[in-house]
Amino acid sequence: MATGVSICSNALLMLGAQTINDFADQNNLDRAKLCANLYPFQRDSVLRAHPWNCCIKRIVLAPLAEAPAFGYPSAFELPADCIRVLEVGTKDMQIDYLVEARRILADTSVLELRYVFRNENESTWDTHLIDLMTCAMVAVLAYPVTQSTSERDSRKAEFQSLLRQAKAVDGQEDPPQMLGNEHLLASRFGNGWGIR
Repeated sequence: MATGVSICSNALLMLGAQTINDFADQNNLDRAKLCANLYPFQRDSVLRAHPWNCCIKRIVLAPLAEAPAFGYPSAFELPADCIRVLEVGTKDMQIDYLVEARRILADTSVLELRYVFRNENESTWDTHLIDLMTCAMVAVLAYPVTQSTSERDSRKAEFQSLLRQAKAVDGQEDPPQMLGNEHLLASRFGNGWGIR
């Protein structure tokens, strides 16, 4: 079962360093503090980079009592665990909205939100995401642990390659999405979808 500590320990192992037992490990305090400081920011960055299927939530929001000063009649507070807004409204009814200062401004009285959440339970992550997060930690720990810029650079390149692969695999689980307005496409190409 993956945890933040096990991900960091595996990253340290990959760099030839001693592992940690927790983020306050007294036997390896310097590396434990390094991991404790870097891990939350790196985790949030990796989760924000792609709509990972294991890190998506849906919620219906009620408007805040105080309306925006202008432009939109309603404001909605983003959930505390929201890292990235994916979709506002439903496929049948898209809503004009704006994300501003941890709020969504919109012209509606109820807001349906689909978003990437800060999933701190690594045991619920896909195995590709766990591998990617381990690789991300290797990349950020490479220089502090090894003092080698070439090691850091090669680990960053490895991370970028794995990120592309993990995104592709995760995205293959989703059904194809219709892009744009289907009525506009139908009128442009006739009643059928093919070009004649």
